[in-house]
Amino acid sequence: MKTKTLLVVVLMVTAFSFLSFTYINQPKEAHLLKTPSIEGTYKLLWRKLPDGTTVKPPMIMGIQTFTKDIRNFNILSVDKNGKHYSYSVYSTYKLTDKEFTETIHFGVNNDEIGGKGVTYITDQTKTVPINFNGKKLEFKFPFDPPTVTFEGNKSTATAEGMFTDYWEKVK
Repeated sequence: MKTKTLLVVVLMVTAFSFLSFTYINQPKEAHLLKTPSIEGTYKLLWRKLPDGTTVKPPMIMGIQTFTKDIRNFNILSVDKNGKHYSYSVYSTYKLTDKEFTETIHFGVNNDEIGGKGVTYITDQTKTVPINFNGKKLEFKFPFDPPTVTFEGNKSTATAEGMFTDYWEKVK
């Protein structure tokens, strides 16, 4: 009986020592560095242009939803002459702790402002690296100009020399 008890005690001490050693040797913020999530619905609050002008609804409106693996993005803007720009995308995506992969199943871009008319995007896949520190996630959308940052319930999308959009998670 004493031998069994001694064996159990030795095994328990060994196990606790191993677990303590493993925990102590982890990076300080290792528990924070997990695969990020961007799930939710985000509403465009305003756009800031390079000259400092702020554009708000109804001159610009946008909504985007990320489920676990689907992205649905819609934006509409109107210039001072009443011309429209709209962009809508349905895609699937995969987000890991290292990269963002997006497959656009279909996208429609109507650019009256730039005089380009309607263009379509179908069945394209691209992967980009991400930066994630446990709280803030940043990457460049694979098919679109902006670099996007997610932090808490806020998101910004910055296309250098073009605009910065300010989004808020609403659901």
